[in-house]
Amino acid sequence: MSRRNLPKNKHSSNNTIRIIGGEWRSRKLSFIDAEGLRPTPDRIRETLFNWLQGYIYGANCLDLFAGTGVLGLEALSRGASQVVFVEKNKAVAEQLEDNLALLKAEAEVHHADALAFLNSSNIMQKWGGVLDIIFLDPPYRKGLLEKSLTILCDQEKGFINKNTLIYLEHEAEELFDWEMFGLKVLKGADAGQVKSYLMRQDI
Repeated sequence: MSRRNLPKNKHSSNNTIRIIGGEWRSRKLSFIDAEGLRPTPDRIRETLFNWLQGYIYGANCLDLFAGTGVLGLEALSRGASQVVFVEKNKAVAEQLEDNLALLKAEAEVHHADALAFLNSSNIMQKWGGVLDIIFLDPPYRKGLLEKSLTILCDQEKGFINKNTLIYLEHEAEELFDWEMFGLKVLKGADAGQVKSYLMRQDI
């Protein structure tokens, strides 16, 4: 992967993310301006990866609505075995590829619609039917959280098993019935206008 000459007006001096733990701790990376792009803040990531202690090392991860990829990058920094990033915005996906190149990290970046990716992907065959951790932080107010969970939790598709952990975020004013997806909440936190949860199949 090589660096691209992205348009200068796509960047802002404030458009940086910082990896907060692991091999690349304190590394700062740039990201471009894009509609709806909202990297998960440091404080929320700190909470998430405290939850994931004991699970992240060697894990196969899917960062479905990747955006800046900060969740997947944090996972790689902390020893995840593989991360597949899926991002619909081409320029954002290319910036993520460039940041992976800067870190000399190997990971797959798919420029694709997340729902189409789930419906057509052979990811389960590639990984032998095991996804250990799924990061799910879709754009707000588009119904994408429900649609994604409907596919991911379809037992016939085989994305998750009883050990798969699903981390998700949504806007605080929304209410969801996680039981309809067969999920139970393991951990939860509120941070301003964002609610975050760690979940697992309820069996």
